[in-house]
Amino acid sequence: MSDAPPTPGIHHVTCIAGDPQQNMDFWVETLGLRLVKRSINQDDPSTYHFFFADAEGTPGTSMTFFPWENLRQGKVGSGQVSRTAFRVPEGSLEFWKDRFDEYGVDYEGRVERFGETVLPFYDPDGLPVELVAIEIPDDDPTVPWTEFVPEDAAIRGFHSVTLWLADPQRTEEVLRTMGLEEAGTEESPGDTPGDERTRFEATGTVGQYVDVLPTIEGARQGHGTVHHVAFQTPSDEDQLAMRQAVSAQGVRPTQQIDRHWFHSVYFREPNGILFELATSGPGYTSDEQLDELGEKLILPGEFREQREQIEANLSDVTIPRGEAVDADAD
Repeated sequence: MSDAPPTPGIHHVTCIAGDPQQNMDFWVETLGLRLVKRSINQDDPSTYHFFFADAEGTPGTSMTFFPWENLRQGKVGSGQVSRTAFRVPEGSLEFWKDRFDEYGVDYEGRVERFGETVLPFYDPDGLPVELVAIEIPDDDPTVPWTEFVPEDAAIRGFHSVTLWLADPQRTEEVLRTMGLEEAGTEESPGDTPGDERTRFEATGTVGQYVDVLPTIEGARQGHGTVHHVAFQTPSDEDQLAMRQAVSAQGVRPTQQIDRHWFHSVYFREPNGILFELATSGPGYTSDEQLDELGEKLILPGEFREQREQIEANLSDVTIPRGEAVDADAD
């Protein structure tokens, strides 16, 4: 622990994809998330940056992608986020299994983990993902998007990320500094057989868990891997305090960077995973109306003057369209 206000949990997870249309079709139509922002990678404006989230882009719900088409296939290993898990309502995993069968999604058998049922699967780029069935509280901050998936099955933000680490102890100290507390350990068959999974818990209700597994499995960044994981530091003051706290752990955070929809600080934790601290605001509705989120290409800041050149270098994409699905729909 530190004097910095503890993080409520995960803010967003950013991954690397290949074909942008394939990526959008899967995350919008198959998984039923809303495209809340269509933009560019602000460090490489030659590629898109897609943000998929709940109906309002609530912090803790955004899965984002850089679709670098010419990049090689990645390999999950040590020093990476090995799996990203989402919350779904209790009793909905049978719906998801049937949907995965219908859409040809590669998935594995359900497993029990810390008293919860988990359905592991892979996106079209081979990214390891999981659905975790939980009881969604009445005051949950997430807002389900129901254009393709009914409310009683819709994804409700992050559950957790799993970190594969060669030297877990130093990373665990950073997590404690960020305000996460150890919540238990258990054997973890199917990940790194015979090893223990250690769970850390943040103070919020969405994206509140980080699981740590020791492994020396070789890794390669590319399609189907996580680029970075961002944690919530809701205000600029929270972020500054957290930046100072993690600096004291020997990591080297950047200065604050304006990412237009949130303010960011980046650092590599001791095992090499890129962590981000992200504020809650200004938010995705700072430059688009709520009912228009994702409808057009948004170019922040100085990129607005380069629209013609940027658009010429991006492939055309079509947002999947559906109709609101009733809770009792097949």
